[in-house]
Amino acid sequence: MIMEKKPRYLIDGIYTADPRAHVYNGKLYIFPSHDIISGIPENDLGDHFDMRDFHVYSLDDPDNGLATDHGVALDIKDVPWAGRQMWSNDVAEKDGKYYMYFPVKDKQDIFHLGIAIADQPEGPYLSLPEPMKGSFSIDPSVYKEDDGSQYIYWGGIWGGQLQRWQTGEYDPNGSEPADDQPAICAKVARLSDNMLDYAETPKDVVILDPKGKPLTAGDHNRRFFEAPWMFKREGKYYFTYSTGNTHLLCYAIGDNPYGPFTYAGVILTPVVGWTTHHSIVEFKGKWYLFHHDSRPSGGRTWLRSMKIVEIEFREDGSIITVDGMAE
Repeated sequence: MIMEKKPRYLIDGIYTADPRAHVYNGKLYIFPSHDIISGIPENDLGDHFDMRDFHVYSLDDPDNGLATDHGVALDIKDVPWAGRQMWSNDVAEKDGKYYMYFPVKDKQDIFHLGIAIADQPEGPYLSLPEPMKGSFSIDPSVYKEDDGSQYIYWGGIWGGQLQRWQTGEYDPNGSEPADDQPAICAKVARLSDNMLDYAETPKDVVILDPKGKPLTAGDHNRRFFEAPWMFKREGKYYFTYSTGNTHLLCYAIGDNPYGPFTYAGVILTPVVGWTTHHSIVEFKGKWYLFHHDSRPSGGRTWLRSMKIVEIEFREDGSIITVDGMAE
């Protein structure tokens, strides 16, 4: 079954992608990446995604109108340790402070996670002078539990370099496991009270098939690739993610923030463009999927535009699939 509701675009004027949405101060805030024309040839390692700053958006009515652009919240030139490629970020709140977690390559071309802090969701954000200790790879997102504890999820293979960290140390020649071996997992860790460190050793986010076996690396229609995002609904934890090269948004369900999670289905079918990256949030009793496609740029995969659509759940908690090509 495919949902009949159609996604709509949220802004015009610039290209934005990878939208992470949260409700802060009674308003929806969106933290996307900012696509630019870099002049770098397209390749599987994503060098053509050479983003250099972050804008912050707010949205009063998710069903109507465009989002408000609050301008540049953080620029790569203001991150002391950064080299290039400032990719998808997320912003968490604690005690009236806002913490932006973002991936960027250091001057040795290795991805780490940075942290920048602001007094309001819009920013401006001030970057810490060093990356988060022990961090690696891309696509951070933060989930806040009912008791106030906060968990950071992250990871992406291929250009996201997660496959290069399988031994715990960086291996520039690291590759995906064989097709019949367990797939590479996203990572999760509870954040420290000051929001600046891992409070524990990071753990694998294991996705199981319906028979209870870990998904394999060759299962490209279901295995994790990038863009982890967690939300909770009616006591169940939904781990959502992109399959990357098969262009699906999928989800798996578990009983706690660490998992394991059992694969449950497809949220979004392929869109125009290569990547699919998203967030899901509840606002005023409705659930919304934020994602992107490349239709406005004529299909140029590195020039994307963020979108929104209301999503619906069946009585058993499963998500009704959204048609990525609907317009």
